Amino acid sequence: MRLFSTLFLLIAGSAALACSDPNALAKPANSNFEDTLTLYALHGTPIATPSAFSVPEGPIRTDRTSNFEFAYDVGPQGEHLFLPLAVLDISGSISVNPGLLPSSKLFVDVHRAPSNGYITTDTVVVDSGDIFVVRSRLVCNIGVSEYAKLQVLSFDDAQRSVTFRVLANINCGYKDLDPGFPKD
Repeated sequence: MRLFSTLFLLIAGSAALACSDPNALAKPANSNFEDTLTLYALHGTPIATPSAFSVPEGPIRTDRTSNFEFAYDVGPQGEHLFLPLAVLDISGSISVNPGLLPSSKLFVDVHRAPSNGYITTDTVVVDSGDIFVVRSRLVCNIGVSEYAKLQVLSFDDAQRSVTFRVLANINCGYKDLDPGFPKD
């Protein structure tokens, strides 16, 4: 009987430790939701207009901070460009470069952000309808990226702007890209 009691306590103790895993992610605090955003070209637009995108913050003015994942610009031939942070040579000493990963799936069919394969050091030419998964720079206190998915909706060549829909997951360590609270 004593052996059975000791075995039961060991199993119960192991189960309790497994439930309090120190490596487990904190419960998500932010619900994923879709938004529509506009960025203006780095060149040929007023400096006060946002030209860059940050997963946790949305549109960013590049004259105030370099804490963003990519900037938008218009090339010399009128091509529309996303410029990951490293392309602008302002990535600093970060260990993971933010990047863009083109997707052939429909926006609603992108459910989870992959870990690898992001374009981080090349200019990305974009067109209406293009879909990307975005990996942020390391922004979480646990040293991981945050993720988003976006679809280019339209360009306004007169205003030198791009409009896109985006769903960002700003819960550290979660890669779920569906609306609502992430599951993983």
